[in-house]
Amino acid sequence: MTIVVTTPTGRVGSRVVRLLLQAGVRPRALVRDPARLDPATRALVDVRTGDMTDTAFVREATAGARTVFWVDPTPDTDPDPNAASERTAAGLVDAARAGDVARVVLLSSIGAELRGGAGHIDALGRIEESLDATGADTLHLRCAYFFSNLLLSLDDLARGVLTTQFRPERPMAWVDPRDIGDVAAARLLADDWKGRVVQAVHGPEDLSFLQVAEILTGALGRPVRVEAVSDDEVRAALGSAGLPPGAVEAVAGMAAGTRDFTPEQPRDVLTTTPTTLAAWAYAHLRPLVSEALRAAAARGGDGAAGAAA
Repeated sequence: MTIVVTTPTGRVGSRVVRLLLQAGVRPRALVRDPARLDPATRALVDVRTGDMTDTAFVREATAGARTVFWVDPTPDTDPDPNAASERTAAGLVDAARAGDVARVVLLSSIGAELRGGAGHIDALGRIEESLDATGADTLHLRCAYFFSNLLLSLDDLARGVLTTQFRPERPMAWVDPRDIGDVAAARLLADDWKGRVVQAVHGPEDLSFLQVAEILTGALGRPVRVEAVSDDEVRAALGSAGLPPGAVEAVAGMAAGTRDFTPEQPRDVLTTTPTTLAAWAYAHLRPLVSEALRAAAARGGDGAAGAAA
């Protein structure tokens, strides 16, 4: 059994690699820089080094694989993330169409089923369609909002602020990337799915940002309040940070296009995963917010004062 794993050092990919190894499988890992794999893991996987945007490399590195776990590596900061995502996936699509790859498990997203109007998520919808047309067995993991997105807001959280472009009072699905890795590994190892399959990964419960702020208040041991920002405010902030217009729309469009969206797959025993936000935040977010507070204090900043305000 040959299983290819892309982005094997990422939050989801690294978990997939670990579980495959523990299941007795030697995965083929596609990496740009093998040094990013820890030495113990590197010794146990079949490393293929190259650029994921190189169609020829992807074709060669996936040829003969029974299953490929595909995670789009395109950064949101690319001048045109959607086009770049589709180009990057073209090598895999070609390999699947030619019969060089029998099965694909795609890390997709809630909102990909919209097929338009959801920023960078639209690219995942088009990759889904391209893979579906190849004739290969394809499984799309439609994943919820990652807990780890909160790591992008450490300075704000140190001030006690949780900003959001979503509607603060509307519940939505949140998930631990580690749990996505668990589901992905289980599907990669399973032999009994065929054709086109969609598997949602919704996390343990739907939470509004107001509820998330309450959970973070408990996990961080300091008050956290929600601050809603408009789409135009997000666009302005991204533009001020130097992102090109295509990237601005790709990022801002994800929340704008899905804030009132109900996922195609309902929450049930198949889509619900175990790790709670409280447990994740205490283990992963609390130490980093504490570090951000210490850094602010060293700079003479007002992180602590802002959190208490």
